[in-house]
Amino acid sequence: MFEKTARSMKKIVTIILLSFIATIAGAQQAAQYSMYIWNKHAFNPAYAGLDNSLSITGVYRNQWVSLPGNPVSRNVTAHMPLYILGGAIGIALENETLGSWSQSTVHLSYAWQRVVGHSGILSVGASAGFLQRQFDGTLARTPEGIFDDQNNYLGHNEQSLPFSIEAGQVPTFSAGAFYQGEHLEVGISATNLLENEISLSSISFVPERSYYFFLGYKTDMGRKLQLNPSVLVKSDIFQTQMDLSLLLRYNENIYAGASFRGYDTNSRDAIALMGGFRVNDKLTIGYSHDLTLSTLSHVSNGTHELLLNYNLGKPIGQGKPPIIIYNPRSL
Repeated sequence: MFEKTARSMKKIVTIILLSFIATIAGAQQAAQYSMYIWNKHAFNPAYAGLDNSLSITGVYRNQWVSLPGNPVSRNVTAHMPLYILGGAIGIALENETLGSWSQSTVHLSYAWQRVVGHSGILSVGASAGFLQRQFDGTLARTPEGIFDDQNNYLGHNEQSLPFSIEAGQVPTFSAGAFYQGEHLEVGISATNLLENEISLSSISFVPERSYYFFLGYKTDMGRKLQLNPSVLVKSDIFQTQMDLSLLLRYNENIYAGASFRGYDTNSRDAIALMGGFRVNDKLTIGYSHDLTLSTLSHVSNGTHELLLNYNLGKPIGQGKPPIIIYNPRSL
């Protein structure tokens, strides 16, 4: 009897958690990353080429570890300057899973760039691609779900939800602008400009337009130390989130910092502790651990994020490159 009661309680808890995840699946339109400062092309196509060489970045984020159906995000970006065209090209791929939902995007981008003043580069970029949204009804759990005596799930018994895998895709476009100076970086961008509706057999989904504002500053402190404060604001008009970060670099090889996500008591989400180092002239590794501040801290063990960056370290293409202000290969 005790085992049966325990199984029932486990089933109830699982249903509650997965129902919560299903609710936020539609609300969490864009994946969030703590180490955004090392992968700006992921949210702004205008950043393409501003690493002055072929730059490839991969990020894996496992959010709210130990929570059933927790969000998992994978992101790969690659971009490089094409000086002969006066600009740069890039590609961004992303896959997110959240409970019964998964989403994949592919974008190709181009950025037009010009030297501004004596020490700045202004870049204006756009990207085009497609977004696929998938619902796996075999993973869905509902209060009316059917279980056998061994607590195996037989079906969600909900007519409004398919008990199969369904997917739909739509074209999507993004645009942005980015200024890179010797010390100051500023960028604005918007994704999912068209807001096309994805319709499945019984479910519809609209990828909402998201806006990004990035501001970063770099200052030398002497003794090979550099301090990099930054802020990233993300909004879909209905919901807004902000990341405040502070990164300390030593000798352009070792990095350590922290980030706070939130701007008031309602949006307070996590504190991220991050660090990284350059393995060699081309490869950099970064890691971040989020300490959850919201009520989810009672049911999760935080968030893990791993980043790898490869930079070729030499100009790509022909033509005269713009003025190189500093060596950005150190991210």
